[in-house]
Amino acid sequence: MTYTKTIQRVLALALAALLAACGGRHADDGSAATHAEGAAGHDDDHGDEHDEHDEHDEHDEDGAPATTIPADVAAASGIRVAAAGPGTIADEHEVQGLLTPAEGRVAQVTARFPGPIRALNARIGDQVRAGQALATIESNLSLTTYTVASPISGVVLQRSASVGGVAAEGTPLFEVADLSTLWVDLHIFGNDAGHIVAGIPVTVTRMSDGASIEATLERILPATATASQSTVARASIDNADGLWRPGAAVRARVVVDHADVALAVPVTALQADEAGRDVIYVREGEHYGERPVTLGRRDGERVEVVSGLEAGEEVVVSQSFLVKADIGKSAVAHDH
Repeated sequence: MTYTKTIQRVLALALAALLAACGGRHADDGSAATHAEGAAGHDDDHGDEHDEHDEHDEHDEDGAPATTIPADVAAASGIRVAAAGPGTIADEHEVQGLLTPAEGRVAQVTARFPGPIRALNARIGDQVRAGQALATIESNLSLTTYTVASPISGVVLQRSASVGGVAAEGTPLFEVADLSTLWVDLHIFGNDAGHIVAGIPVTVTRMSDGASIEATLERILPATATASQSTVARASIDNADGLWRPGAAVRARVVVDHADVALAVPVTALQADEAGRDVIYVREGEHYGERPVTLGRRDGERVEVVSGLEAGEEVVVSQSFLVKADIGKSAVAHDH
């Protein structure tokens, strides 16, 4: 196939997929898809064009829809295949939660003696070190000034004092937290609580931007969260770079167990036919056939194939929707 005809076919595949995504089973859409491919090849030999359309109007021996896509067109369109074979399906649960400062890493900075506040040396968000002076207070008892220092290194989370105000003995002036490690408190509901135990891996994802980090559940808290009536599972994450913030909402994928299956394909291989059945596309050379399949267990990446596929067969795992659209376009062109 020439370079020009390769480009024409790639464009035809893309147009067919676009029309299919827009509900393009209407006769006008089918005619448009057929016309687009024919118009793209207007400068080529009409006999070659007719042959190319003929090779798209195909069915397998069992009557299943099929199409032919030249190798260079498939490569240019991003269509990729992989051999079906054994795989591992994760028993996973997706839950939500919040980031909180770790217990024992938060300090309240208080006045030792009552008196007016003469100076404040830190604001909310400032990084402070252990022993750093945060405030100067004039003692009502001795009428001399003394400094109040941070007991730990960390970030100032709260400042409940102002210059000129009076500091009462024992009243918090600052709250300082070491945020280099954060707790992830995940809320688990219903029967899921019986499957999730300490020691299993968890992938924590920040809802704001999708950033993820791996962690391990450290413990399941004994009490139920009062407001949500959920069980709280806790993990810790490293936050040395300071990019994770307390109070941020997160979701987490908790992997409870793994099951080995005889045959699995990526979820990206799955499509649905006009009847709503699960189908995949199997390649033999440049021939792509639609294959109804019966599915079993699945996780976020893979799905078990119970029947309809044999080990070693080459399955479309990337851009399978383009193959589906090409088959649908050919069927519409044949009907009209």
